[in-house]
Amino acid sequence: MEEEGPAAAAPVASNRKVVLRGYISRAPREDDMVLVDGGTVALRVPGGAPPAVLVRNLYLSCDPYMRGRMRDFQGSYVPPFKPGSVIEGFGVARVVDSTHPGFSAGDIVSGMTGWEEYTLIDKPERLSTIQQSDIPLSYHLGLLGMPGFTAYAGFYEICSPKKGEFVFVSAASGAVGQIVGQLAKLHGCYVVGSAGTNQKVELLKEKFGFDAAFNYKEEPDLTAALKRYFPEGIDIYFENVGGQMLDAVLLNMRVHGRIAVCGMVSQHGLTDPVGIHNLYCLVPKRIRMQGFLQSDYIHMFPKFLNDMGKHYRDGKIVYVEDMSIGLENAPAAFVGLFSGKNVGKQVVCVSQE
Repeated sequence: MEEEGPAAAAPVASNRKVVLRGYISRAPREDDMVLVDGGTVALRVPGGAPPAVLVRNLYLSCDPYMRGRMRDFQGSYVPPFKPGSVIEGFGVARVVDSTHPGFSAGDIVSGMTGWEEYTLIDKPERLSTIQQSDIPLSYHLGLLGMPGFTAYAGFYEICSPKKGEFVFVSAASGAVGQIVGQLAKLHGCYVVGSAGTNQKVELLKEKFGFDAAFNYKEEPDLTAALKRYFPEGIDIYFENVGGQMLDAVLLNMRVHGRIAVCGMVSQHGLTDPVGIHNLYCLVPKRIRMQGFLQSDYIHMFPKFLNDMGKHYRDGKIVYVEDMSIGLENAPAAFVGLFSGKNVGKQVVCVSQE
């Protein structure tokens, strides 16, 4: 709650934060993150400092890549979090105060922010202004945010799809997978997805329009399962899982197939990651397997926003998110990603003010 201070002082507000307790080398647990009382924050950007923006966070994104930032590893594409410091990630926020000419109080912005109620952002170039429309603000963390753009860039740039091709998407009901499958259908492809519950399988078929889907946990032989769903083989695999799933896919790929490696969630937290035994398939089948980051294709972002917004408004793309309410529930929401508890894109609502 905001309080009025002396006449010459800026108003202040309490500021709870989620901080990382310490580095881990296993799958994350809720107690790896701690909700702390961050004291009060002045609701003005300090004078005399470089241009900055103070925001009140509205929605926070839970993304699998954040797991990699919870370990002391310097070789990643993003630096690790610091133990005892606030966790950060993509968010949607309202500007409270700004000394940067590009942002004004009341603006709605998206970008990298802290897992806290208020964040002072000293690198405003990391923020983008959101033009309010009929699309919910939280969708800028998924459909119109990093996951949606990852799906868009990965499918069109890495997979190079052709009409009529056979497409397989793992972790297909997640933030990225649900969009990849729908883009593939719009492109005229045959699409199958895998998920970890029967509820998610039905979601893929009934809501997202996949041609078929299966619960990988109920398949004793993944290679045989993929052969059943793709008797002619797989042209495109959008990889989100890794491990045994990737091994089975390699045996079922067609000649000149393409694999876009977006993530390998099954390998997170393993001290001894599962080895891949069927990489030899890359040679006789001339398969192209490529990892990528959405940031490699940032020049495509304006076109993506236009295309995805139009698809959504035209009813050609549907979107599902899993919303947790309250900053105190952010650790549980994040941990749930790695056991498949979320249905759709996992988001935390901090405030709707």
